Amino acid sequence: MIVLVAPNSVDRRGGGRHGLVATAHVRLMVVMLIFAAGCMVILGRLAQLAISAEPYKAHSISDAFVPPRGDIVDRNGAPLAQTIDAWSIGVHPRKIIGDKRQLSEKLAEIMPDHDAGWYWRKLNLDSNFTYLARRALPATVERVNALGEPAIALGREPERLYPQSDLAAHVLGFVGADGKGMRGIERAFNDRLTDPDKRGNPLQLSIDMRVEAAMQSQLAQAMTTFQARAASGIVMNVHTGEIVAMVSMPTFNPNNIRHATDDELRNNVTQSTYELGSTFKPLAMAQAIDTGTVTSMARRFDATKPMKVGRFTIHDDPGDEQERWLNIPETLIYSSNIATARIADLMGEDRMKALFRKLRFDEKPTIELREKGTPQWPGYWGRTTTMTTAYGHGIAVTPLQLATAYCALVNGGILREPTLIKDQDGHTEKGTRVFSEATSARLRQLLRLVVLDGTGKKGSAPGYRVGGKTGTAEMADAGGYAKHRNVSTFAAAFPMDNPQYVVMATLVAPVGTKETYGFTTAAWNAAPVVRNTIERAGPLLGVTPNLHRDIDVSDITPLLWHAPGEDLASAE
Repeated sequence: MIVLVAPNSVDRRGGGRHGLVATAHVRLMVVMLIFAAGCMVILGRLAQLAISAEPYKAHSISDAFVPPRGDIVDRNGAPLAQTIDAWSIGVHPRKIIGDKRQLSEKLAEIMPDHDAGWYWRKLNLDSNFTYLARRALPATVERVNALGEPAIALGREPERLYPQSDLAAHVLGFVGADGKGMRGIERAFNDRLTDPDKRGNPLQLSIDMRVEAAMQSQLAQAMTTFQARAASGIVMNVHTGEIVAMVSMPTFNPNNIRHATDDELRNNVTQSTYELGSTFKPLAMAQAIDTGTVTSMARRFDATKPMKVGRFTIHDDPGDEQERWLNIPETLIYSSNIATARIADLMGEDRMKALFRKLRFDEKPTIELREKGTPQWPGYWGRTTTMTTAYGHGIAVTPLQLATAYCALVNGGILREPTLIKDQDGHTEKGTRVFSEATSARLRQLLRLVVLDGTGKKGSAPGYRVGGKTGTAEMADAGGYAKHRNVSTFAAAFPMDNPQYVVMATLVAPVGTKETYGFTTAAWNAAPVVRNTIERAGPLLGVTPNLHRDIDVSDITPLLWHAPGEDLASAE
């Protein structure tokens, strides 16, 4: 039997097509709902992040163009420290596939800073990565890359560069492997130099690299000539406290500190303390005038013979004793310990202590650097201590503290804190009065006479009207003082008719030469350093030499007496 099945009738009016369209519409709506839900989730997440995240800062856009550490420049804008993009060479010891012995020999040939044994040890370290060289030259990188060892890694990374090499090294300091400041300005201003809001602007110091170079050159030459153990120098603006030059020797190169010794890293200007000898005498004299202990320049003090105080004897330098009564100008010109001690004895302990305390000789120097030494304050103050500290024995301070005191001595009597940061707006701090204006004016005369007629003659720079005081003190030794080793210092200011700068140089344990007739006193070694520095740096500082100007000393020159053929160069 045959069964026939008839097909369903088709709605020729289009009902099937409408169904398909309706289904498509439903599917489209579902997709749209899913898309809308996804958008809502995304918008919700963005809103959550906007509420919880930190506000967007404008500097974020420019961060990519700002160095990770700010530049340091001198007062004229010369670069002192910069962050550069440098090459580094490293190795993955565990991934080396070549012959390590052969590779270490080739590396030593390309980078001779280390021998093959050093590279052999690096290549055999049990570590994932180690550096072989930092701040490598492009030519070196190219040769290392040509070795073809896949375990060697070449990269670019930020490096701190000191383009002036060892100039102002103790001022600048250096940064460690982690990029943090370790010494000097780098350490003291680490937060400022890494602050995203400030690091785009260079940190401008008060240092003038031209003056720094002049001082360093003169000190280096003197250290070599006199075989000195160490040296320090400073140039300081007497009105603002700005330090224009600060030199400590021996020095180091902050670009490569791997082999720097403790002596080289030590800042002798701010850390080392010395008994600075007769450079203290003008300070004691100023205190004597201010306190009314001395009221007349003509007053005389007995220096006919050594002064005995208990079991101690105070005497003037052998061969330079005047053996007569000395007035005030002569006491400084001839640098008499005996006459100075008698003046201090009249002032008494309280007034001498007051002098040193108002000059802040009883505390660390006030300077931005963290490398600062503590002065050696006498443990016992007796009559002899009062006398000896007046001529710089029994109390030890840093060279920076003495230079700061000399600024106050000649600038009208105002003590201002020393600074390594340039005064940008010209608004100098008020400071503290430590001497009267009249006393400061008198000391300018006396210091000028020391250079014209006294122990500071070799510190005279023609036309610059230099005034200053020499100081030579025996170095402290176990149980006493070393008779044949001393610290020689010349502290000076110029021009004395209108003082602008204090210049000071100190040599530690200098050795006499044929040219100095064996003398190791400051008159023969430290004074010439200051003179030469002033002659080189004076024009750079805007001080023009003038042979027709000078401070008026006519009211006290009649008080001076000279023996026929007298030479004061060896006196202290």
